Amino acid sequence: MVIILIILLGWIAGWLVNYLTDVLPITRRFSRPTCPNCQTPFPWRDYLLLGNCRTCRHPRGVRTLAVQACLTVVGVLLWIFPRQHLPFPLALLLIVYLAIVMVIDIEHRLVLHPISLFGALLGLGIGFYLHGLVPTLLGGVAGFGIMWVFYYAGEWYVRWMAKRRGMSPEEVALGFGDVNLAGILGLLLGWPGILEGLLFAIVIGGVVSLGIILVTLALKKYQAFTAIPYAPFLVLSALLLYIH
Repeated sequence: MVIILIILLGWIAGWLVNYLTDVLPITRRFSRPTCPNCQTPFPWRDYLLLGNCRTCRHPRGVRTLAVQACLTVVGVLLWIFPRQHLPFPLALLLIVYLAIVMVIDIEHRLVLHPISLFGALLGLGIGFYLHGLVPTLLGGVAGFGIMWVFYYAGEWYVRWMAKRRGMSPEEVALGFGDVNLAGILGLLLGWPGILEGLLFAIVIGGVVSLGIILVTLALKKYQAFTAIPYAPFLVLSALLLYIH
């Protein structure tokens, strides 16, 4: 019975991630989800059961099914292999938050401010529970400050390169939402854990970015100054440190 309850909680967590990533980037509030193809509102029963749109028969999509499956599996794994430093409900809530940030940034290249505010409160609470107040606050300041420097350095570099090439840059290297997210992860990881977290994120981001550049060059589709969502790299780094 316990494992059935855990599977149900994981399923609910996946549904919550899907719901929030479907509506918040569009309406910026809790609202009724709509079909991405024809914008017809979903009946709640169809949405809960992952049904197709009744108007245009558009399927829910790979992301919806993948998130449901992954969060269900993650919930079970968190229960079977608990992290001694974080209770199961708090660990699952953290995973839900990080998944929301990752999915929205991949799909919309956004880290929404209300989600960042919730993350700051969550990070402060978890950080205080794990590290105490001072290391938590130091980690948050360090994460925000270091990424703030990267943000303005990246903006300057893009503008400088665009000027040299006679181009007009339409993208920035980092969004300010990434700066906020680094501060949140600093609260979660504390000091000096945030330094390791940022280092891992830079390495992961560099490897993935290089792979994307090589593939687009091989396909002759490379475009300079193409923005790559950076929040997933920060999230993956934090998860690696968490499960370590």
